[in-house]
Parts: sequence; C-alpha cells; structure tokens
Amino acid sequence: MAVESDNLETLAIHAGQAPDPVSGAVMTPIVLASTFAQEGPGVHKGFEYARTGNPTRQTLERCIAALEGAAHGVAFGSGCAAMTTLLHTLRPGDHIVASDDVYGGSFRILDKVMKPMGIETTQVDMADPARVEAVMRDTTRMLWIETPTNPMLKLVDIAAVAKVGADRGALVVVDNTFATPMLQRPLSLGAHAVLHSTTKYLNGHSDVVGGVVVTSDDALAERLRFLQNAMGAIPSPFDCYLVLRGLKTLPVRMERHVRSAGALAAWLEGQPNVEKVIYPGLDSHPQKALAERQMAGPGGMISFVVRGGLPAAHALLATVKVFCCAESLGGVESLIEHPAIMTHGSVPADARAALGIADGLIRISVGLEAYDDLQADLARGLAAAAAV
Repeated sequence: MAVESDNLETLAIHAGQAPDPVSGAVMTPIVLASTFAQEGPGVHKGFEYARTGNPTRQTLERCIAALEGAAHGVAFGSGCAAMTTLLHTLRPGDHIVASDDVYGGSFRILDKVMKPMGIETTQVDMADPARVEAVMRDTTRMLWIETPTNPMLKLVDIAAVAKVGADRGALVVVDNTFATPMLQRPLSLGAHAVLHSTTKYLNGHSDVVGGVVVTSDDALAERLRFLQNAMGAIPSPFDCYLVLRGLKTLPVRMERHVRSAGALAAWLEGQPNVEKVIYPGLDSHPQKALAERQMAGPGGMISFVVRGGLPAAHALLATVKVFCCAESLGGVESLIEHPAIMTHGSVPADARAALGIADGLIRISVGLEAYDDLQADLARGLAAAAAV
C-alpha cells in the first residue's frame, strides 16, 4: 500500500511508489520491456507499448506530480522536449508572453522552432504584472513564467501574473526548475502547469537528461499524453529510475544548497573585485520580499559580476578547482559557468546586454561540498581575476 502524507519529505520518498508486488523490492524496478503481453486484443494490465507507457516512468510521473500538488505528470526525454511538447498544444497564430530572461534553450525553442511555425512570443520583464497585461493580445494563449529567471535570478509574482492569465483565458505555465517543489509550488499560486528539467535538482547527480510537465487540468494532461506518445520524446526507464532515486534526497539536498548559497552570496558581496551579487536572499535583491512570500528558500543559484570583464571572468573560471566549469546546474557538485558564452550563447548580444548578461557575469550552482572549500576556491578564483 502506498504511503499517504501531506509532507514533501515523505512524498519525495514514497509518493506513487509501493514495494513491488511480485518480489517485494523496496525500490521501483527498472522495466526495460519494449512491449507488454496482452491477454487478448486490448486486454492488458495498463501497458501496451513502451513509448505509450512504462511502469518505471509512470511511477516517476506520479511522484513528481505529488510533490507539486498536481493530479497528473507527463515525463519526457529532456526539459526542452517537455517544453516543445507543451508548446505543441498551441496552434499557428497563437501568441505567447514569456519572461524576458529565460534559459537560452527556452529562448531558442520559442524563437527558432515555434516562431517559424507561426507561434509568436513577446518577451517582457514580468516583475511588473502590468507589463504582461500591456502586451497581451486577443490571440495570447499562454504565459510562460520562469522564476527565478536564468541567469539574472529575477522573480515573478506567480499569483499576480496568473490572475492576468486567468482574466484573459491564457494558460499559465511556470518553469520551476531553479526552485523545485521544495521551495515553490506554482499550482497553488494559480498556474495551470509546471515544467521541470529533471536533469537539474530533481535528479541532482548530473547523470540524467530529462523533463516533466505536471498539471491538474485533465484536458491538458490528456493532450500532453497524446503528444508524448505521438511525438515520442520519452525518457528511458533507467533514467526514470535514476530521477526517482534522486528525488528521495531532494529535501535534504535543497536545505544544504540553500544554506551554502546564502553564506557564499553574503561573502561575495564583501569582495572588492566583485561588482554585483544577485541572489534572492540578499537584502540587495530588489525582490527579496517577494522571495520570502512566495518561496520557502532563495535557492542554490548565485550570479555575480566580477570586475575586469571577460579576461577576469576567464581567469576566475580557469583557476577554480572545486567548482567545475560546466553547463547545467542542481547537482551535488558545484558548477560554475559564463552565461554569455555558454548557456545563453544563443541569445543575441544586444538582448543579453539589455538583460544585464555582461561579459563579467558568472553563474554558480552551489553544491554539497564543505562550505569552507567552496569559499576558498572562489577566493583563489577572485585573486586570479584581480591579477589580470
């Protein structure tokens, strides 16, 4: 019998999962079958063909849905696949309003994939819901919210923007990858759907690429499942198993990410060759009050600007050892990257400049290493940057 609870720490371990009825295995088995036996045509145990459904994938979908307080979960082979499939619920001529500061891959999908198909996007700073209202059209069918944004860590008042969407009949989607359901639950604030790159915090071990969309809208879930099956961008059973394993430690990992990130952000603000630190938990963040109201913690991501521009940033990234220079985020190991060159290279230079993605901007994903080692590593990097 599955365990029932309202506590996220318990749901992360037990939601959608029960010991295997055949063997008693505590961990969800990895079912690798591509097809499933039927007693007769259309008479089966809930599974027919692995693209359509898989027991390991179903368990993952149910667990993440429970964590977000959703009725349905639909898993995909990547966060980009999840986004692309969700956008395929729209039709040519439809309009999207999206956060101005989104992940570079999200921008690429909106601008290079959906726009040529006749689905246009207007990007706007959603910090003021009035700006969202101002760019709405009669054809606006979706509001795409990323909060905190990537990489500038701007926040969006989900409830306020969701009301704009509700008043105009637009679907409200929140990319909750940075916050995770441990820190933010958008459905409770009025969103219709929540997207995650499960590659990041949900898995947490930098060994999976995956995505998921969760919703309590039955019609939307039915359409997503149709598209999931028809388009086939599904995760493997083994990847689903790995994310399920990662979810079990998500609550304790997020506590550590937040604690270390908060301390590092405060320390970085005191460094002479750091021009600016962006972290929702700092008093200097213009939306700290919103973070405290909307989130259970300010997250494990920090962006900062090092003095000296690109040469200084390059020296810093080339010097650190504990922080690994790599794209992605949310793993147990600390990562550091240069958005203008790496994760947001697909964003035009003028758009990057308008957002504040300067040549000296560095983004770090704070991992689970000892805090003293993380601080010492950044100190070495900053010293190298200052010497340029």
